[in-house]
Amino acid sequence: MPSDSLASGSMPVILSIKGLSKTYRGGVQALKPLDLDIRRGEIFALLGPNGAGKTTLISIVCGIVTASTGSVTADGFDSVRDYREARQRIGLVPQELHTDAFETVWDTVRFSRGLFGLAPNPAYLEQVLRDLSLWEKKDAKIMTLSGGMKRRVMIAKALAHEPRILFLDEPTAGVDVELRHDMWQRVRALREAGVTVILTTHYIQEAEEMADRIGVIRRGELILVEDKDRLMRQLGKKQLSLTLQAPLQAIPAELAGLPLELTDDGNTLVYTFDTQTEHTGIGPLLRRLNEHGIDFRDLQSSESSLEEIFVSLVRERA
Repeated sequence: MPSDSLASGSMPVILSIKGLSKTYRGGVQALKPLDLDIRRGEIFALLGPNGAGKTTLISIVCGIVTASTGSVTADGFDSVRDYREARQRIGLVPQELHTDAFETVWDTVRFSRGLFGLAPNPAYLEQVLRDLSLWEKKDAKIMTLSGGMKRRVMIAKALAHEPRILFLDEPTAGVDVELRHDMWQRVRALREAGVTVILTTHYIQEAEEMADRIGVIRRGELILVEDKDRLMRQLGKKQLSLTLQAPLQAIPAELAGLPLELTDDGNTLVYTFDTQTEHTGIGPLLRRLNEHGIDFRDLQSSESSLEEIFVSLVRERA
């Protein structure tokens, strides 16, 4: 089981998952026993391919699916023993848009608050709608809204009962790039307001942009949990691209032992090195290229993205 690195974080735990698993009738194990602690006030991104177990995990935590083993504690309340208290502290924005198309925006968020037995609080609901740029649409029927607006309504519904933990299952699926960036800003604002956010996403750029920590799940197993910056430092590689003065047919045999690749057109040599090692080997590389009469006219360095790290992680565990 991967280390959660909680010792390195000063924030207390708001959601604690212990030994959680799910095996469906027929023996299909959707979730292998996993432990995970989510810190109060963080944005945690859960990454994984389709069918990895992300939605099963969220569904168990939110009380939609019953776990086979294990426990969930939300803000100090056990999700089974203290179901109502635990569930009231959790908001869920599902991937699919489920809401009554003929209801108005105001009625649907007011109803969602009432479902949790909370007293009406029009001022709070107004603030939620204003924060999500929905106030001007409060009297509009859901069916008249754009896809991006409907997704904001789903967030408003999830926030109506003032949860401290918010799950966003693919929050920007199907929205354009501008709306996606707008949604990122709103999620950050929620975090600033004290809401802990757990999101699943297929857009790895989304996790790279927003998350404090990253979890990677594959075939029902949580294979890694790490601070995003530390993950990128530990697993990230840097590449030095050398644009050559004259194309090469192949890398000289004398350089074959180096982590070098030649692009298909023969015009660029790409040298991959580890940012964590004391010696990158760039100096010796440049000297050896000079010795072999290989001149370059430009060089650029680049760091591996979270997407490349994620793909390599999943491939390694295959």
